Amino acid sequence: MPKEFSYRGHSLESLAAMSMDEFINLLPSRQRRSLQRGLTAEQRTLLEKLREAKEAQKQGKDVTLKTHVRDLIILPEMVEAKIAVHNGKEFVAMTIRPEMIGHYLGEFAITNKPVRHGTPGIGASRSSMYVPLK
Repeated sequence: MPKEFSYRGHSLESLAAMSMDEFINLLPSRQRRSLQRGLTAEQRTLLEKLREAKEAQKQGKDVTLKTHVRDLIILPEMVEAKIAVHNGKEFVAMTIRPEMIGHYLGEFAITNKPVRHGTPGIGASRSSMYVPLK
């Protein structure tokens, strides 16, 4: 049996039933400050589109929203939404899970690719002169 999700002692259902002010008080200080200052116009637009997409999902449609808004904190009402967040090069698709609540959208679309060092190429350095050519 899977473990029941809880965020700071509250179930997903009770989080969804909370007012925004009650939920904000549960968040860490950086996220709390961000939400208390209010949502930007882009964030507000994305939330409205997410609500429309959730309604469409209830009717059986598969809707994935694309966005450049990386600084929006994931709220309980966003759970189960499909969203594609831009990482600077492409859109990274994800389904918002309950464990993501309280994090920023941008945390789940990393912007840099880990470096994979291989063998040195021709002209890389003086020492590569002695690497046998394939």
